Amino acid sequence: MLRILGQTKALCDGLSRRDFLHLGGLGAFGLGLGDLLRLREAQANAMSRGGFGKAKACILLFPYGSPPQHETFDPKPDAPAEIQGEMRSIATSVPGLRICERLPNIARVMDRVTVVRSLTHPYPLHGVAYAVTGIPTYTPALETVPRDTRHWPFIGSIVDYLEERRSSGALPPMPRNVGLPWLLNSKTDLNVSAGPYAAFLGQGYDPVWTDFDGAGTRVAPAYSQGQRRLFHDPFAGCTAAGRFGISSAGQLMSDVPIERVNLRRNLLTQMDQARRAVERLESTQAYDRHRSMAFGLLTSPRMRQALDIGREPMALRERYGMTLFGQACLAARRLVEAGCKFVTIFWDGFGQFAGCAWDTHANHYPRLKEYLLPGFDQAYPALLLDLEARGLLDETVVLWLSEHGRTPRIDSRPTGAGRHHWSNAYSVALAGGGIARGRVVGSTDRHGGEVREAPVSPKDLLATTFHLLGIDPQTHVADSQGRPVPIAGTGQLRPELLG
Repeated sequence: MLRILGQTKALCDGLSRRDFLHLGGLGAFGLGLGDLLRLREAQANAMSRGGFGKAKACILLFPYGSPPQHETFDPKPDAPAEIQGEMRSIATSVPGLRICERLPNIARVMDRVTVVRSLTHPYPLHGVAYAVTGIPTYTPALETVPRDTRHWPFIGSIVDYLEERRSSGALPPMPRNVGLPWLLNSKTDLNVSAGPYAAFLGQGYDPVWTDFDGAGTRVAPAYSQGQRRLFHDPFAGCTAAGRFGISSAGQLMSDVPIERVNLRRNLLTQMDQARRAVERLESTQAYDRHRSMAFGLLTSPRMRQALDIGREPMALRERYGMTLFGQACLAARRLVEAGCKFVTIFWDGFGQFAGCAWDTHANHYPRLKEYLLPGFDQAYPALLLDLEARGLLDETVVLWLSEHGRTPRIDSRPTGAGRHHWSNAYSVALAGGGIARGRVVGSTDRHGGEVREAPVSPKDLLATTFHLLGIDPQTHVADSQGRPVPIAGTGQLRPELLG
């Protein structure tokens, strides 16, 4: 149903004149009768298009720092060496579709995937918030201020917010919006990045964050030249004893600085203290949604059981890969199976922020070969095949999306070479939940630097995901000033992505 300005009434259920007076009238929102009729028509059109509401859940995989399109889904085997680089391409299960040679396992499941090679936008920044919210413009100043009033809500927060209104405010048995493996960028030496927050919807719709207590087993290749300290990064390898738990990180009041959150608290101590606090309470009615959710999670075993990857056979855990990304993908499957609506996994930095994760300004090839591509190639197909075997792939959108791409021309000056930020053209991958299978959307020029055909905005991906989740992408919610804001910004449903 098309819901406007966060109210629980549905226009297509017949909003009365009294309801409009209660909301302040159409004029207060800058809407007239023509706008109302267009909104109703948009709702009808959305429901009539293929795939509307086919997905029950979404798993967003976000490789922070941004993968290179050339060494993933848009190789250029005929380009000059300074463009093509050290890696070649291989055939896939889709005739005519070639991807990087270092992704052989992914090549075998490409018949379940749609690749978009023509994603484009004007901001070659670490703009997580631009990629995962409807915010129309972006500046570097917004990247390290998650609570800035100019931010728009995260897609997972929108889903949570609207689903709550569909259920008349009832708290779900499982949180609808979960972030793995920890609060974004909180394990590095710099500030926490903006993006996965509820903005003007209120902090109660932020993701429920987890934490991970497993140690890293491998030293990750250096992030940058002159790096003095190397790290046993769990994304490079983690122990089988590692576990996810519910974290208090991100559960902050507005006057608490988010940048210096300490995620090293003992989870069991937190839970024991919270349980004792709950036992002393005579009533929880005075608590807001956020605290009610937190106490519910702490006193119910369902969320903890879903996060307990130790319940899975070791052979399956190894199939996902004994890396933090692999184990987080397994946890995401368990969360969706248990009823979570939106699960996000950030392949995040660890130890150092500069050049972290997929931000390969230096040591590009050693990091791709020894660390990044092997982990991706093991976990991603394992997730798709596991969801498929359990009958969940057709109802779960799996979206591999990043901030931007990387430069077509290789910079040979840094040790191990480098590719730098580039947003004119890059690639993403989508699967499941009503997404087409074995399709390529869009194309780039012979250097992989400019879109040649079918440009797609990150906002279009948000709109299409909303559509598949049964939410009209033309829905509006109220910002902090009461103004109607479209949930996908300028994004439009892209029918060519639908199966």
